[in-house]
Amino acid sequence: MAQSSAEALEAQESFEVHKEKVDLLHSKAVGLLGVLFLTVTGAAPMSAMLGNVPFGAGFGNGIYIPAAFLLATIVLTIFSVGYAAMAQKVSSVGGFYSYISLGLGRDMGMAAGMASFISYSVFEASLCGLFAYFGNAWVQTHLGYNIPWIWFAVFMIALISLLAYRDVQLSAKVLGVALILEVIMLLIFDAGAIASSTSKFNLEALNVLHVNTPVAAQKVGDVDIAAGAAAVGIFMAFWSWVGFEMAPNYAEESRDPKHIIPRSLYYSVIGLGLFYIFTSWCAISAYPTEGDMLVKAVKDSGNFFLTPIGQNVGSWAEELMSILILTSSFACGMAFHNTAARYAYSLGREGVFLRFLGKTHPTFKSPYTASLTQSVLALIWVGLFAYFLGTDDPNAQAYVAIYTMLAILGTMLLLILQAFVSIAIIVYFRQNHPGEVGIIPGLIAPVIAFVSQVYLVYLLVVNLETFGGSGSFGSNIPAIALAIIVWGFIWGVVLRFTAPQIHAKIGRLVFNE
Repeated sequence: MAQSSAEALEAQESFEVHKEKVDLLHSKAVGLLGVLFLTVTGAAPMSAMLGNVPFGAGFGNGIYIPAAFLLATIVLTIFSVGYAAMAQKVSSVGGFYSYISLGLGRDMGMAAGMASFISYSVFEASLCGLFAYFGNAWVQTHLGYNIPWIWFAVFMIALISLLAYRDVQLSAKVLGVALILEVIMLLIFDAGAIASSTSKFNLEALNVLHVNTPVAAQKVGDVDIAAGAAAVGIFMAFWSWVGFEMAPNYAEESRDPKHIIPRSLYYSVIGLGLFYIFTSWCAISAYPTEGDMLVKAVKDSGNFFLTPIGQNVGSWAEELMSILILTSSFACGMAFHNTAARYAYSLGREGVFLRFLGKTHPTFKSPYTASLTQSVLALIWVGLFAYFLGTDDPNAQAYVAIYTMLAILGTMLLLILQAFVSIAIIVYFRQNHPGEVGIIPGLIAPVIAFVSQVYLVYLLVVNLETFGGSGSFGSNIPAIALAIIVWGFIWGVVLRFTAPQIHAKIGRLVFNE
């Protein structure tokens, strides 16, 4: 009898969350703008531009970095076609976890759930490293104190934990202010570059057909520029969108998820794309010659944006931008924290992993136990690096080790998940809702997206050393990512045999109100 009951549950496509005995999130708490603030801050325009453009230009494809952003805009818009179609059909805080479970089965869903949670968990810790690096530099420059970077990271984790503990509306407001300030500052940079008489704009930089042109080995004055790898520039462009895909995780807290979530995906992908293309073009054009730009990108990347804005706009703008990179990294880390907490909450409320994670606050309706757990995990990730590497070198320890290496691990997991979800979309609509979507969102767009994501994973693996992944942790990132996915899959198989009624609900709780 128990077996037949489990089989009946397995046969169900999904389960209505309001009919289950689970704690619910704050329904109808945020509108379209709120979802955009909660997700686009994960992409962190300021951090993406100041961090990714100089690296992509100096070690990748040089003046063609804007073309790389154009390519990424096209590919991610295609990915969003199928992804948005899935979001119109399925509303769930589980995001990738739910979509992959519905399309590729519960065991693959379990693998996706674990990988998603860990991906966003390490993303928060990664941004703590960036915040700590810039925080240490700012205090040392302006106040003369060399405070160990670990204390900046701990401060960021503690403040994020306090804010995320409360209602999602507070997070949306905080992140909204940070995002608006970032965008205004970058637009001021763009205006300064356009107005400068020394800027050299060239439409060739937007030629997507030449995006695979690497930086040539050359000597600029006394500086030797090594040959670049075009793939690095392409990957850095795609990396800049990490965060936009979090929109479905707020479906249960949005006012009209079937319309708001798909719209937010398109608005964020295309809006960020146009902004990134233009700002990266202004950045490389702010230098009199390509050689000058490459020297700055390779030898002084931290000031790649700061020096031009200081010259073209004024020292006040340079100073303000150096502060806003701190708020940008903080807001980005907070956005990732919120998503990690919602993946943990989704796993907990379904009983597939640590049930206490599935509780919501009686007043704020926030996933507070999952949020606090994520804060502890962020402290652990940062603490482990501090313990093994020390806290006396912000560049090597906070920036290169924590920020770069953890970001690469999280990005690799995310790209694999996006490849999986592309296939899941095809299978889901063919098996469960044939004929309800056209051939473009139901097949063509997901296939193109799948091929693109797999190619990006390949680029990341073959260029791992270029990104700094030559140490004991960095060189093992592909193996670590694979181990996380395999562990999640095995956990799903174990549940299939030991707890079939729980297994039946892996990634299947949906919100239909």
